[in-house]
Order: sequence, then structure tokens, then C-alpha cells
Amino acid sequence: MSQPVRAAITTALRAVDTEGVATEVDMAEVTDKEAYDRIGLGYGKTRQADPRIAARIEAALGDARTVLNVGAGTGSYEPVDREMIAVEPSAEMIAQRPVGSAPVVQASAEALPFDDDSFDAAMAIITVQHWADAAAGLAEMIRVSRERVLVLTFDGPAMAAMWMVRDYIPRLLEIHTELMPPIDELAAALPGARVEAVPVPRLCKDGFFCALWDRPEMHLDPQVRRASSVWHLMAPEETERGLEALRADLESGAWDVRHGHLRAEPELDVGLRLVVAELDRRT
Repeated sequence: MSQPVRAAITTALRAVDTEGVATEVDMAEVTDKEAYDRIGLGYGKTRQADPRIAARIEAALGDARTVLNVGAGTGSYEPVDREMIAVEPSAEMIAQRPVGSAPVVQASAEALPFDDDSFDAAMAIITVQHWADAAAGLAEMIRVSRERVLVLTFDGPAMAAMWMVRDYIPRLLEIHTELMPPIDELAAALPGARVEAVPVPRLCKDGFFCALWDRPEMHLDPQVRRASSVWHLMAPEETERGLEALRADLESGAWDVRHGHLRAEPELDVGLRLVVAELDRRT
């Protein structure tokens, strides 16, 4: 472990010990920690890194050697050939991190317990929708990074054409649009940011909501739905009507008549976007 990373961990732990940063009580003031813990049950089984998406993240990290993963969850998409530190507010998520994964500090994106320029890069992977203050979290990522910041998120309006949204539960689009910072606003908060579309591959290993575009049956599994936050934000009657309609269309074959061609598509753009900012503050 390099000296910069060792120093960053020491700083974080010192903050926890002496100032109460990242304690369970303080976290409740800046984010809905209980929601993280509820959504996190069984998360690691459903939300695994897909190597094709991971390759895009690795490419965006470039030559960064020390990387902070903000809102790290169970550790998906953390490169194993770089020096990583994870930040995650939920004890439930932290408990599911595999043995040997990167060191983790329980803290929030909006109050990263690290010195300025502690890391070559900081990344946030499908997490900004959970932050209490996305602008503050992005500013913190910039503060602690020397070279680049990257954020993997969703463009809400780009999801409008997805069959699950259009045909079964239109409320899903409203929720994603409400949760996700607009891409243009997010990019504007990161200096010189570029936005890249990331098509989601067929049979994606990461079971987030949009990744199931080729496997409609999986939406009917409550354990799969549990691992996507969007399902937790609707009343049961909102979800049941759409899911019953989907179940009926799968049983009758109507879904395959309309959308069966998707089962053979190699990938699909469902609104996943990678936002990358080059900081160039190397010393």
C-alpha cells in the first residue's frame, strides 16, 4: 500500500475517532441510511460487476493508481490492480463486501474524510441518486482527486423508450427522473466533463433495473427487485398492477410478440451514462 493511500486511511480513521465523522448517528443527518440498509439486503447476490461495463470504467480511470470509490456498496467495479479505498454509509452494504476487497470507511459522499488531493481519481458507480446532496458530493470528489473524477449514472429521459417503463410502469420514469441529477447539470458540476453512452450488454451480470431489458421474467422476482432502489419508492399498488400485466403478457406470449427480438440483441442503450472529468492537478 502506497504512502498516499496509507495516509488517506489514517486521516479518515482519525476523523472517525476524534470528530465523529462517519458514525451511524451523524450519517442519519446527511443521508437515508435506513434506506441503504433495507435495499442492501441480499444486494451482493444480484448486483455483481459485469466485466463489459467494468472495462469502460477501467478505461476511464486511465493511469490512475490510487482510486476512491464513493458510495461503494458491496464493492462491485472496484479494480483489483489499483490501490483502492471505498466509502460507504451503510453497514449492511459493508458487511457484504467480499473478503480481500478494498479497505472501506463508513462515511457519506457529502463529507469525505480525506485531505485535498488524496487520490489520483475518484469514482461513483450508480450511486448519486442516493446522495442527500449530489452537488456537495461531486464537489467533495473533486476536492480529494488530483487527476480525474468519473460518475456512472442514468439519463432519466433516455429511459422513456424502455419497454418496462412505456408498457407497464410509467411511474418508473418519473422516479428515475426525480432521483437522478440531470446529465447536463451533473456534467456542469464537473470541470471539462465528457459524457459517454454505455450500452448495457445482453445477460448483464449486474442486475440493476435497466439491465434486465432482455430478461423480463427477472422483474417478477422480489429478490431481484429488492436490489434496485426504484422499486422501494413506489406504493405496492403501483408496482403490482404493472407486474401483473407483465406476468400475463409473458404467460400469453404477448411480450415476446412485441419485444422478443431483444432477447438476441447484443446490447441496448437504456440510458446508462459515464461522465468523466479530467482535473489535471498532478504535482
